[in-house]
Amino acid sequence: MDDAAVLKKRGYILGGNLGEGSYAKVKSAFSDRLKFEVAVKIIDRKKAPRDFLERFLPREIEILARVNHRSIVKTYEIFETSDGKVYIVMELGTKGDLLEFIKSRGAISEDVARKMFGQLSSAIKYCHDLDVVHRDLKCENLLLDKEFNLKLSDFGFSKRLSRDENGKVILSKTFCGSAAYAAPEVLQGIPYQPKIYDIWSLGVILYIMVCGSMPYDDSNIRKMLKIQKEHRVHFPKSKNLTVECKDIIYRMLQPDVSRRLSIDEILSHTWMQVTTDE
Repeated sequence: MDDAAVLKKRGYILGGNLGEGSYAKVKSAFSDRLKFEVAVKIIDRKKAPRDFLERFLPREIEILARVNHRSIVKTYEIFETSDGKVYIVMELGTKGDLLEFIKSRGAISEDVARKMFGQLSSAIKYCHDLDVVHRDLKCENLLLDKEFNLKLSDFGFSKRLSRDENGKVILSKTFCGSAAYAAPEVLQGIPYQPKIYDIWSLGVILYIMVCGSMPYDDSNIRKMLKIQKEHRVHFPKSKNLTVECKDIIYRMLQPDVSRRLSIDEILSHTWMQVTTDE
């Protein structure tokens, strides 16, 4: 049976294409039960690599079934057909992703960025408190709903932390994510603390929000790594960023993992505490 027929049996009317990869695609669909549009991620087990099927997909499904937070894309149902296709029905980001938003509108004001980044940070705190790490935080994985609230999506590289018998986190070794958002320790192939890696990516995301550009040029990884390890962060003068905003970004983009902010330190940072008249 084709996708449209499979989904029709489950009460969905298939819509257009939202994205396509070599073994997965995302389509929109209308749900009869929910009475609104959803996104359906369709994974073809026959085309997917073994590593993905054995390690990443089971983790993603297990985590999606567990997480429930207003700033994380909701998963409505997950089912599989006998011919090896997995369907993950999720909340649709009706206003697209954060990257498209910034490309079309440019840098975001600190007030709007604070609201969106606050939503993202609360989602990451929720995950980290559950010992779940995302490991692929980037603007394309942050969707916007009709009110421009930010929703974290794509848990394809996520995992639950494993600990040794003394309760110490076992370090990760897998390179996950995109080079432009990857922390220096990950780029260097050093076993890393996944929660601390997520924080670096948050720093890159906030920089992109308020500056409208990438903090580092990933066309030359070796050069980029050198700049990162020297803890150099260049803020465009034209953006007139507040001292507090630069400080929080600078402390997230800290190459020394023992000094990088934790998610609780981000949430209690002075920049996050500024209240604006709504």
